[in-house]
Formats: sequence, structure tokens, C-alpha cells
Amino acid sequence: MNEFSTEIVPAPERFELWADTTARTHVPNRLHSRDKDDFRARMRVVDLGELQTAAMAYPHLGVARTVQTIRQSDPETYLINYFANGAGILSMARHDVPLRRGDLVLMHSSQPYHGDVQHCTGSWSHMTVQFPRELLPLPEKTVQQLLAVPISARHGMGGVFARWLTDLTEHAPEHTPAAGSTLASVTMDLFASVLARHLEADAPASPWSGDRALQVRIRDFIQRHLTDPSLSPETVAVAHGISIRQLYRVFSDEDTGVAGWIRQRRLERCRRDLADSAQLSRSIQAIASRWGFPDPAHFSRTFRAAYGMSPRDFRHSAVSPSKII
Repeated sequence: MNEFSTEIVPAPERFELWADTTARTHVPNRLHSRDKDDFRARMRVVDLGELQTAAMAYPHLGVARTVQTIRQSDPETYLINYFANGAGILSMARHDVPLRRGDLVLMHSSQPYHGDVQHCTGSWSHMTVQFPRELLPLPEKTVQQLLAVPISARHGMGGVFARWLTDLTEHAPEHTPAAGSTLASVTMDLFASVLARHLEADAPASPWSGDRALQVRIRDFIQRHLTDPSLSPETVAVAHGISIRQLYRVFSDEDTGVAGWIRQRRLERCRRDLADSAQLSRSIQAIASRWGFPDPAHFSRTFRAAYGMSPRDFRHSAVSPSKII
């Protein structure tokens, strides 16, 4: 965890300090503020490996990610913004989207946008989550439809996710480096569930949105049942009251199909656990069995095909003594 406040420097230097610091911790943007002469702000950053969360407090902030800025630097990441105590307007693709306290909104670093946020009462103005797009287990076409769309975090799964982010921030000093991958995984699973519930609510709008919601709901179901040895396309179809043929149609945009998608998610969980120094006492076979690979030889071949090395070599490189804190 890293935390800083602009009040460590004189008032005229505070906004520049904020701009320099956030350019290193976040996707680079152009910033401005009505309170530039005395910009009192603070930030707490929690590094969870591939995923990063940050809580920020400031009086007023304007943000612009332009085409030129994107050309200079584009990490191709998704950004979740949770307006904990702030409100403002997001402009994207010639549309102005009002955002109020309790809203979530998903952005992409490759898309130009402008934002203007005014802090309300409370501790943090807003919280952000940054992560590579491959961590979100949803098709690119589906995610594109969700960019810059306000999602309520005042109730339901959105509320669960907001409380998780808040707790993650408030209890950041208690997190050990070894817990990072687990916390990141939980964060992504919760957010995928938020999107699934949001799409379900939108489903009556059209048959297409219904299929989209079904796909997200199925992906969420798979993510939550990866340890179930009976998980298969057949059990997934039965759980959702659809035929195998319909299941394959819903997953038609996946090159690997449903079974392949399940296998990839299980491999990712195995890879995460093998890289976790807190799980060194667990055998490779125990980790593989937990995530649906009871045959050690089959797991070793499958893991090597996916990551270019054996599970044992990967664990050794990921949690060598020099990397254990």
C-alpha cells in the first residue's frame, strides 16, 4: 500500500505534485482544477499484482484522455470508477453521461473521454480499479456496450462490490503481498457478477441483450463453480435451463468453446495459486485437483501447452526465495 497527500508541499506546488504522481500510478490524463492554487488532495493505492485499486480525495478535478494522450501511452487497460462521495459528468463519443454518488462506470484506456468531478462530503471522492482487459472474462463486444454506462452501486451486487472496494481500501495496511492475487481474483469475480446482474436487468430490451445477459450469467456461474469436479457444458446447460445447442450458440464468439473456456479459467486459477508464496506448503497435485485437474500427467501437459513450462518450473520461477517477502 502507498499513500500520499499533496499537503507535504507548499500550496502553489500541490496540483503539479498530484498531476505528476497520478501520471505514474494511473493511466496518463490531462488534468485541470478550479482549486489549482491550493489543491488539497490525498490518495491511497493498493497494488494487487496485475490489478490496482486506488482511493482518492480532492475538491474538484477535470480529466481528459485525448487521442494524442492515447498515442503517447496506452496500456490497454480497463478502469472502473466508483463515485463514493463525488458527482460529475463523463463525456465520451459525443455523449454526456451524468454521474452521481453511488455510481460505477467502466472505461477503457484506448477510448478518449473527458470527465469533470466535484467532491461531495465524505472521506474519499472516488475509487478506481485498473486491470488488463484479459482479466475480465467477458467478450470484447459485450464490454464495449457497457463502457461509460452508469451502474448503480447503491444496492444489489453493485452495492456488494462497492462495499468490497471500501473494505479493501480501509483495511489495506492489513493485506500481505502474498494475498494480492487472491484479492485481485475476488475483485474481478465480484465485478463480473455486477455486470451480469446489470445485463439481466437490461435483458427485456431486445433478444440480443437477452443472449448477452445469459452469456455473462453463465460465465459468472462457471467462475463460481470451478472447483466442482462435475462442472461441464452439460451441467452448465442444465443449471440454466437451456439445451447444449443453445449453450454452444451463446458461446459462439469463443474460439475455444464452452469446455475450452472452463479449462482456461481453471488453468488461470492454478497459475495464480502456484505463484502464491502463501501456498508453498500445498503440493502441485493438490492445487491442480482443487481446480478440476485430478490427473497429474494431464495437468502437466495442459499447463505446459498453455504457459510454455511445467507447473513445477513455473512455481519455482514465480516464488523463488528472492521473491518471497
